[in-house]
Amino acid sequence: MLSLGQAARKAAHLLALAPADAKNTALLVAAREIREKAEKILAANARDVAEARAHGLTDAFLERLTLDAKHVDGMARGLEEIAALPDPVGRVLARFERPNGLIIERVATPLGVIGVIFESRPSVAVDAGALCLKSGNAAILRGGSESFHSVSLIHECLLAGLRAADLPLAAITLVPVKDRAAVGEMLTGLGGNLDVIVPRGGRSLVARVEAEARVPVFAHLEGLVHIYVDRAADLGKALTILRNSKLRRTSVCGAAETLLVDRAGAATHLAPLVKMLLDAGCEVRGDTATQAVDARAKPATDEDWSSEYLDAIISVRVVDGLDGALAHIATYGSHHTDCIITEDNVAADRFLREVDSAIVIHNASTQFADGGEFGFGGEIGIATGRMHARGPVGLEQLTSFKYRIHGSGQTRP
Repeated sequence: MLSLGQAARKAAHLLALAPADAKNTALLVAAREIREKAEKILAANARDVAEARAHGLTDAFLERLTLDAKHVDGMARGLEEIAALPDPVGRVLARFERPNGLIIERVATPLGVIGVIFESRPSVAVDAGALCLKSGNAAILRGGSESFHSVSLIHECLLAGLRAADLPLAAITLVPVKDRAAVGEMLTGLGGNLDVIVPRGGRSLVARVEAEARVPVFAHLEGLVHIYVDRAADLGKALTILRNSKLRRTSVCGAAETLLVDRAGAATHLAPLVKMLLDAGCEVRGDTATQAVDARAKPATDEDWSSEYLDAIISVRVVDGLDGALAHIATYGSHHTDCIITEDNVAADRFLREVDSAIVIHNASTQFADGGEFGFGGEIGIATGRMHARGPVGLEQLTSFKYRIHGSGQTRP
C-alpha cells in the first residue's frame, strides 16, 4: 500500500501541471470505453449482485449495488460532462495591488492525493476518478468487496483514458485487494502520501474513518433529511415534492426521512400527505396526531426521529409552526439537507437562513442534493463539516489555493 501512495504522489505532481486538453482526452476516451464495455460491466455487476444476495445483504444495499444499461450510460455521460467543464486548476480567485506596488494573486491549486473509500455503489469509481483527474489530483480508490468485479472493469476503462492521454496510470489507482486491512492503511495516510480521505458508505464506515483517519476527511455521517410542510404550503405541491423526495430512490442520502407538518395546517395537510405515503407503499411511523388521521400509521419511538432509514419508511410529526420545525431539525438533524414547502417567502427566507445544513431547499425535492444536479458533473461525496468543503464535493471543492506575488524590486523596511 505504501508503494501505491508513493506512485500516486508522483502522479499528482504531474497532474497538477497537466494541460486541460490531456485531462479532457482521458475522460472522453474513458467514456467511450465504458460504452463499448457496457455488456461486460453489466455481467460483472450481475456477478457482484448475485454474490451479495447470497451473503444476505439488504435490499437497500442491493439497490445501491445494482447497475443497468441506464446507469452505465449515465457513467459515460458523467465523464463527458466533467470533460466539458472549465479546468479549475490555475483559476485566479482574487487579484489585488498593495500600496507598495506588489501585485498579489490567489490561484486555485489541486489538493494532491485523495483517497476514496466506498462500499456498494460502483459509479463512485467513475465520479471520484474523473473529478480528481480534472481537478489535477491523483486518486486512490478502495471499493467495497461486494462491488469488486464491477469496479475492476470500470477502472480498466479509466486506465484506457489515461493511456490515450499519456498521463500516469497511478493518477487513478484501484486498491487491488478485498482485504479490509487496506482501509486501515489508508487511514494512516500511507506514509504521508494521502492529503484527504473521502468515505462513501454506511454509518459504520464513515464513523470509523472520522474516528481513525490521520488526514483530513470530507464526509457526512448520515443523511437525516427533513421536509417541513408549513401552514402556507400549497398542498398539491407538497404532495408532489414529498413523494419524489421520499420514494424516487429511498437508498440515496438525499431521500427524505422525516416529515414535519405545521400544526396550524395539519387539519388540511396532514391526512392527505400521510395517505399518499401509505398508498404508495411507504411505512409511516408517526406521533399521536399522525396516527389519528390514518390507522395504518405506526407509533413512532424516540429512535425514529434520529433514524436514517434508506428504505420506504418515514417518520412524521406535527410541530408548532416554524419555530417547532427549526427546533426539531436542530435537535435531530445531521446537517445534510433540509427542505421547507411554503408559499410564505418570509418563512422560507428564515428557514433557509437559520437551518444549519449543507443544503437547504425551498419548494423542491430533497433528491436534488446531488453534485450532478448542481451542475458539477458529479460528486465525490457530500460534506457536512464546516472546513473547506460543504455540500456536494465537485471540482471547485477539490482545489485549494496558493498566493502568487509579483514584485518589481520591493523590499520590506
